[in-house]
Amino acid sequence: MNCTRTAQRRKMTAPRRRIIGSPLFVYVIMMVFSEAESSIGVNWGTVSSHKLKPSTVVDLLKDNNIQKVKLFEADPLVLRALMGSGIQVMVGIPNEMLASLSSSPAASDLYIRQNVSAYIGKGGADIRYIAVGNEPFLTSYAGQFQSYVVPALGNLQQSLARANLARYIKLVVPCNADAYESNVPSQGAFRPELTQIMTQLVSFLNSNGSPFVVNIYPFLSLYGNSDFPQDYAFFEGTTHPVIDGANTYYNAFDGNFDTLVAALSKIGYGQMPIVIGEVGWPTDGVVGANLTAARVFNQGLINHVISNQGTPLRPGVPPMDVYLFGLLDEGAKSTLPGSFERHWGIFSFDGQAKYALNLGLGNKKLKNGRNVQYLPARWCVASPSTDLTDVANHMKLACNTADCTTLNYGGSCNGIGAKGNVSYAFNSYYQLHMQNEQSCNFDGLGMVTFLDPSVGDCRFLVGVTDTSSSFRQYQRWVICWILILWQVWGFRM
Repeated sequence: MNCTRTAQRRKMTAPRRRIIGSPLFVYVIMMVFSEAESSIGVNWGTVSSHKLKPSTVVDLLKDNNIQKVKLFEADPLVLRALMGSGIQVMVGIPNEMLASLSSSPAASDLYIRQNVSAYIGKGGADIRYIAVGNEPFLTSYAGQFQSYVVPALGNLQQSLARANLARYIKLVVPCNADAYESNVPSQGAFRPELTQIMTQLVSFLNSNGSPFVVNIYPFLSLYGNSDFPQDYAFFEGTTHPVIDGANTYYNAFDGNFDTLVAALSKIGYGQMPIVIGEVGWPTDGVVGANLTAARVFNQGLINHVISNQGTPLRPGVPPMDVYLFGLLDEGAKSTLPGSFERHWGIFSFDGQAKYALNLGLGNKKLKNGRNVQYLPARWCVASPSTDLTDVANHMKLACNTADCTTLNYGGSCNGIGAKGNVSYAFNSYYQLHMQNEQSCNFDGLGMVTFLDPSVGDCRFLVGVTDTSSSFRQYQRWVICWILILWQVWGFRM
């Protein structure tokens, strides 16, 4: 997606030569003696129109005792903010980079040098994993990235070895749950066209001490199938359990997890450690995506994991780690999968907790972000004299640019009336443009108000001031990296 125990400690032995006294030696010592404080982490996505300063987000993580974070790209601003935080990091490599990394050891060396080595050492980032691609075997990709994965892993492993990091930073490949299939968990198997490559992948992971990372989304099973029992998606018990021989499954998560366990067993790796790379429940945009359902699902999941109950095929052995999806709402994500896609955060875009949630990390509820810098408290709304017959094109303009997904059927703002819909769209556009005066004009149909027009659960947002500079820097970083890869690729050709 972007479309997921008993605490296990990694036993690592520091090399005895070559790095003594170097910053890398300090990093190695930190890795050897640090212990996993919890099994619950979060995905920190940054596809947002209203982006908090990375330092503000790191403070949010620390205030909530979140010690594990998964990133979807090596954003320099984010990695710098994580330096010295003590938070364990999984850095992601986008699928679009796999072709170059699979064919060019030079590109692989460059990636490790610029995006890993540059941030570790004394006072550096605690990078534990590199996620090579994101769901590269997804059915909808039709094999586009499939052939690049294992060669990219090989090149990156050699690059880590050359950087003296291969023992401490593990390569993983987050897979979507559609990589395997079955009617009942015990019959789980990888898709026939993936059997060979999955055997190669899992053999590589096993040889290098890496876990299998999978993303599990009961919400998507419910959303995409009208016959799916709603109570089976949660952890509260179900009137529709799945009977599988001697085993009974009372929730979709356990059933999905054990389907993977069975698939791994069929290729000879039944004891492979498993990490849930993404799992969660959205709060808005469609029917079934709401605050209550998200709280019940996520709290049920957390309680289930930290109880060490495990699953029927792995009793007493829950996943090594579970990364909730996600930390913050991402209002600029594609809505192609559904209008819920911008609303997965346990916090809203501005770092404010959406609902009470005990992560099992010491705090009984989430703590809000601190020192968030907002734009002035003003909103753009439809003028009282607005003739709605002339507003359609302006609504289209606003919602094609800004986020209006809460207005959709099932969304939190769906019931605020026609003029309320116009005001919400106008305000979203106005805040996206940092409250520029002209962005509330709409040919005289809009007006600025200092009275909060929010209604019930429908929140009219006020933007944050931390957005523009960091977003532009990240855009420049992406462009520079693409140019570098293009030059390396061209040189090889």
